[in-house]
Amino acid sequence: MTNEGGSTRIEFSELMHGYASAAATTFADGHADGEKAGNALAIDVSVLIPDLELFLTDPAHAGTLGGKIDCSLLGGICPVQSGVFRLLPDTADLDRKVMYYQLYATTPQQQPITFIGVKQVQHDAPFDLWRDTTTLYVNIYRGHIDPDKAAQTEIWMTGIIGLGLQDFIQVLGQLRATAADGSSSLAGLAQFGKYFAGKLWDVYGPALPPASNQPKRKYPRFTNEGVSGAEVSVHPFSTDDGLTLQLTRFRRADCGDVVLIVHGLTTSSDMFIMPEHKNLVQTLLDQGYGDVWTLDFRGSCRFPYNLARHRYTFDDIALFDHPAAIAELRRHIGGDRRIHIVAHCVGALTMAMSLFGRTIQGISSAVLNCVALTPNVSPWARMKLAVGPWACDHLLGIEYMNPSWRRERGWSAGKLLALGADLAHKECDSPECHMLSFMWGDGHPSLFNHVNLAPETHERLGDLFGGTAVNYYRHVLKMVKNDNTVVKYDADDPRYAALPDDYFRHAAEMTTPILLTQGQENRVFTDSNILCHERLEQIVPGRHRLHVFPGYGHQDVFMGKNVHEDIFPAMISFLREHSHG
Repeated sequence: MTNEGGSTRIEFSELMHGYASAAATTFADGHADGEKAGNALAIDVSVLIPDLELFLTDPAHAGTLGGKIDCSLLGGICPVQSGVFRLLPDTADLDRKVMYYQLYATTPQQQPITFIGVKQVQHDAPFDLWRDTTTLYVNIYRGHIDPDKAAQTEIWMTGIIGLGLQDFIQVLGQLRATAADGSSSLAGLAQFGKYFAGKLWDVYGPALPPASNQPKRKYPRFTNEGVSGAEVSVHPFSTDDGLTLQLTRFRRADCGDVVLIVHGLTTSSDMFIMPEHKNLVQTLLDQGYGDVWTLDFRGSCRFPYNLARHRYTFDDIALFDHPAAIAELRRHIGGDRRIHIVAHCVGALTMAMSLFGRTIQGISSAVLNCVALTPNVSPWARMKLAVGPWACDHLLGIEYMNPSWRRERGWSAGKLLALGADLAHKECDSPECHMLSFMWGDGHPSLFNHVNLAPETHERLGDLFGGTAVNYYRHVLKMVKNDNTVVKYDADDPRYAALPDDYFRHAAEMTTPILLTQGQENRVFTDSNILCHERLEQIVPGRHRLHVFPGYGHQDVFMGKNVHEDIFPAMISFLREHSHG
């Protein structure tokens, strides 16, 4: 049998086994839950690359897939109607390739499903080549979905499958290259092997860190040009412990439902009004919420509070910042209008503390992204939380962590840290991005998936993120060590007597409905909101909800270029359920 077009054809098969869970959780949770329940997942697929020359020159490096999916949760054997395979194409990360598996299949009950699996090939841990090239992270969706819109679709099942050593040997044994005349082609095998080995060398071979290019500032710092058709006004206010904070109002029309948006630590309200994509403030205004406010609390990079050594904790934000902000907001809008809150990261964590600690009341609904009452981090991030504050205060004499240290003139302990971060991170050429990954979480990068960011956003990370004093890290660590549960930093300090010792104590009485959201690939607070939803379900079943966004990480849930399509509709739908008129 000859090949059409006179091309060399590559064929091989893969059999991968693992576990999955019928819940919108992280990949690791899906695997663990599936293994505990005995919900095995396997795929037996054949890969066909019909034209090797075209495959090598095509940036997607794509082939086709056929075969079957075997999963008891799906009813048994699910034959594949069509499939796409991509082998190690370049990605938005300079040092990461992927192996991509997309299958359109049908269950025994004739229900269409979409299987999307990705092997993440990135040298971000010692001796990780085997794990990266044999581990497939899987999401399964109802229906035959557009894979480019997976983030807009609810995950049905998730888990991890992989190749064992014997399976890998079988893959090699079944690998075939067929020449145009139908004969075996050793030259084709060699050409394919050279491509595969070269791509792996690009990732795992030694390399110098990329040069640090100066950022190109397209937009002014602290600009409001991302919001149009609204009257903008600024409203400073003071807290009981003596800080001046700021609310910004974006008013288009009278509206019975007011939305307050709260940033995370080291960012600011700028993350919600970015001009390079349709931001959250603009989207809310266009969706009929005519009175939108943003809060800059004491963790904002618009203020100098974090550029000096201080002892502020999350207790200060929950007890002093948020109640004062709500009081100032009420002073302007009156007492009869409904307030909805959308908050991110530390803003969400401390807002949860204020809500469940009853320092603020009368909130109609809240969307809390990334973390609320149950902070959880990876083991590596936990070690950084434990060592970092001590090293900064007592070893290096650094008053705060600054993502822009590399750009500073001269030499300092901070700049040396930034250079070390550059050496450890090869995924991009932004020293700010490298330093942010050093400061928070665990990943390359840790705060977002590069593919989700507009280039303009990546260029101005130094404008969007600022410095932070390290005492906040101590409070995170104390919460993580307290069974991943929010707790006061100093329970004996009488200044914080108004805050509860147990934030779940009043969960049954706290009637504000909450939508807990997070990116499925969050590498800062991992599965924190999944844990929080599980605990709240045990206390008040059905009152609060969880939504996990596939393909998203931590910060890109609000700062990504396509969030107006992928993220905001789910959040606004929840707000509408609790809005009137």
